[in-house]
Amino acid sequence: MIERGALDEGSVRELAERLGVSDRTLRHQFAQHVGTSPTQVAKTRRLLFAKRLLDETSLPITEIAISAGFKSIRSFNSAFLNSYGRSPSAMRRSSQPAHNASDPITLKLPFSEPYSWQALMAFWQPRRISGIEVATAEEYCRSIVLNGKPGWVTVRPVAGESYLQVQIGFAQVSQLGTIMARLRQMFDVGVNIAAVEDCLMRSPLLKPLIAHQGLRVPGAWDAFELAVRAIVGQQVSVAAATTMFNRIVETYGEPLKVTGKPNVLTRVFPKASVLAQADLTALGLVQTRAKAISHLAQVLTENPSFFDEMTTLPRAIDALCALPGIGPWTAHYIAMRALNEPDAMPPGDVALLRAAKSLGTDVNIAQFTQLSENWRPWRAYAAMYLWQFDAQQQMRHPHKRAAANITTEKTITQKIVTNKVNREDVARETVGTQS
Repeated sequence: MIERGALDEGSVRELAERLGVSDRTLRHQFAQHVGTSPTQVAKTRRLLFAKRLLDETSLPITEIAISAGFKSIRSFNSAFLNSYGRSPSAMRRSSQPAHNASDPITLKLPFSEPYSWQALMAFWQPRRISGIEVATAEEYCRSIVLNGKPGWVTVRPVAGESYLQVQIGFAQVSQLGTIMARLRQMFDVGVNIAAVEDCLMRSPLLKPLIAHQGLRVPGAWDAFELAVRAIVGQQVSVAAATTMFNRIVETYGEPLKVTGKPNVLTRVFPKASVLAQADLTALGLVQTRAKAISHLAQVLTENPSFFDEMTTLPRAIDALCALPGIGPWTAHYIAMRALNEPDAMPPGDVALLRAAKSLGTDVNIAQFTQLSENWRPWRAYAAMYLWQFDAQQQMRHPHKRAAANITTEKTITQKIVTNKVNREDVARETVGTQS
């Protein structure tokens, strides 16, 4: 939250209220576990981001101060003198050409190696939404909306370097820090992947899959958008879900009207207030899922901070499962991809069980859940490795995939009859690697 600018405008007391604790408790926790105050963490974040902008861009000093969250040029200069002993202008490595306001801003998004760009693109390519995003081996590009303002971003890998190159086309430079924070989560560059893989390598089941390839959890630009995707994707294939999502965006998404944007980006994702009133059944979406999206959109319209309040995994699961049309599987999937919860793992996922069986561990849901306890706190990454393995197996043996689909449909029916569970969420288990 601090990285996204929670203390640039708000106070420590307001941040504590969002977290559900007292101001005093929050300060004590920071002193005990971080060794400094929340305010100092925010100040350091602003300084480091400002230094990056000085090094990597030709933005004017005034705009850099605004982008980094400083209240004034005076406080900006003072912070640099106190921390580095030099003014911001003296910190610039060399003179740079003047920045044109219409030009995109290019920054670096560092990551810890290894990093599998190919795996991320393989996940995003079949799920890309026309007009909103493009995913290729060379780049990922999408339209964005922040504080009601439209823009676009492009992210590319750089051969031989431990960073992704980011281009940002957004009119408000004050939002650069927030945009970069979202992209860090979306591309999962902040995780210590070596620690994740060392943990998962201790599992005999997962060890053959790891191979230190740097598999990441694909995040999301916007939690509401991802949640809608998850609901639309219940009980259907990737192709069918993508077709339906394209219809929703084409019908309700506003045109992207910004200068300098890539030609392939033409729309932005529909507003929650629009989808709250939309009749999605007219586009072919089944009524139960249409109602689920409408209800979620209404919640976001009334409380834009709905997803921000999910500060722990249990809190997120409880809040999401309280909504109609969302069960534990969908809630964990949203937490995993939209909320960057590293320990989220969709319970009872058929693809995960199938992958375990292919690897020689034939277990039921309860046994798999117990087995996954050994993968904490990185179960989301374990899920990605197992989903990747299952997808590879299904591609190699398409005849087995067809047979598995028939068996899965029988399993769904049996669960509904014997346990009286929600069909939407049970069926969601069958497309865990799809939506």
